[in-house]
Amino acid sequence: MEPWPTVAWVIILMVIANWMKTAHTRDFTENDIIFLHPSTTPYPGGFKCFTCEDAPDNYECNRWAPDLYCPKDARYCFTQHRINLDGNTVAVTKRCVALSDCLSTGCTDVDHEGHRTCTACCEGNICNLPIPRNESDAVFATTSPLSGAPRPPTSHPLLTITTLMLTLLFFSHV
Repeated sequence: MEPWPTVAWVIILMVIANWMKTAHTRDFTENDIIFLHPSTTPYPGGFKCFTCEDAPDNYECNRWAPDLYCPKDARYCFTQHRINLDGNTVAVTKRCVALSDCLSTGCTDVDHEGHRTCTACCEGNICNLPIPRNESDAVFATTSPLSGAPRPPTSHPLLTITTLMLTLLFFSHV
């Protein structure tokens, strides 16, 4: 028997195994969001958040999140990520929330079960795709000011540098 049929079968099995590996990826992409979550809204400014309760990981949460719009009183997407001492996910919870639920973002110390909890909030349609893993991820990200008060005007960087240079020049000649 010639070795070529055996080599051909090995190559075919390798291609199938590689195809299956890519078919079962654990990454959730923005293309998945577009496919799963259409952009029409039931009311002006309506938006969606990924929603799950104690999902085993971020992929399962995002994959099976109900395709529902947030209530009008909920303006933000909330994510809570529980992590064990090895850095592995224990549970993921995501939902629509009001401002008051987003005022305590960040990460907790390790609890008596050996878990750390990181909480993040964001503003925008399905903005809670990723999970917070550390203090730099566990933030409250908004796209608009939290209060209706006017913001102080910001100065242009070039104006600031010019003012600083003129001040230094003035005091060096005095």
